[in-house]
Amino acid sequence: IDNNIDNQMNEMNNENEITTEKRLNSELQKLIYSILTTKIKNPYITEMFSISGVEVTSDLENATAFVSIYSANSKACEETFNAICESAPQVRKELGNLMRIRYIPKIHFKLDISQEYGEKIDRIISGFTYGEHNEKE
Repeated sequence: IDNNIDNQMNEMNNENEITTEKRLNSELQKLIYSILTTKIKNPYITEMFSISGVEVTSDLENATAFVSIYSANSKACEETFNAICESAPQVRKELGNLMRIRYIPKIHFKLDISQEYGEKIDRIISGFTYGEHNEKE
């Protein structure tokens, strides 16, 4: 019976950790975007962007924020991403002012290419024709 109770307690603790991690990821996602758009005054952040997700490590030391940049100009996209990356220490400082947690994780930005990848897959799929045979006569 004791082992069964211990197993149930461990499962409950794991579920609480996962829920806490999800909440922290979600809160960081909102706050990082808000800080970058309202508090950080970097003239090189010129393109529209979003924070598409945040993943915090289990030890809460590091957080990876995924950035989607919406621009047809690849140079402007790169400049905006670099400016966001350079703003990481300021973002962390602002998070420290806004959040009530013991340790603010180090923020790392990573370019989110999932939208580009999805568009590429769509183009590949649209190239196929279903049920038709293309024969040369």
